[in-house]
Amino acid sequence: MIISITIFISPALGSPTYFFLSCLSIIDGFYSSSIAPKMIFDLISERNAISFSGYMTQLFANIFFAAAEIILLMAMAYDRYVAICKPLHYMTIMRRQVIDHFMCDLIPFLELACLDTHTLGALIAANSGSLCLIIFSMLVASYAVILCSLRTHNSEGHCKALSTCASHVMVVVLFFVPCSYLYLRPVVSLPIDKSVTVFCTLVMPMLNPLIYTFRNEEVKKVMKKLWVKC
Repeated sequence: MIISITIFISPALGSPTYFFLSCLSIIDGFYSSSIAPKMIFDLISERNAISFSGYMTQLFANIFFAAAEIILLMAMAYDRYVAICKPLHYMTIMRRQVIDHFMCDLIPFLELACLDTHTLGALIAANSGSLCLIIFSMLVASYAVILCSLRTHNSEGHCKALSTCASHVMVVVLFFVPCSYLYLRPVVSLPIDKSVTVFCTLVMPMLNPLIYTFRNEEVKKVMKKLWVKC
């Protein structure tokens, strides 16, 4: 705790090396704290039993903080490599700024690379973009088949079937149209990409349950009954 506080409050220790050191101190503190309290308690009480939930909690914490430390040690090794092998580029490569985006995505990540990314950009478009396009096309084709089959139904059945499919169609469109926009084009970052990404990752997951819920009469009836009981 003292090491971390000292590094965070001292302007003289503002380089990435000391930032990694403070993070290492914090992770090591949590890592040892996930094991030591139970071990000390067992030694004092002379009990060697642990519940299943306690065991799984300790196992998860142990693996989680160990994995975090492994990743941090890799970052520290890269920091030392840059400092020793490319000292004049150290402040440029290990700068504290982050990418100009709201989330970790492949396209803004490629802009940080110091290599030619034209080939990688094409691979991303071919992989993610084609995947979105193929699946979206299959979904559109499936609903085209459904619409064709509805011609044999009466008007009441026609409306009921359309109402049943409307929620799914709406969710599919809200998901695939923004994704196709992001990945079915040349790999460049545009100002509107942030807004589209926020819609895909935050707004859309919030809208999907609402769309399915409020367009389903049975769910609304059950919710009304539960609300009245409460």
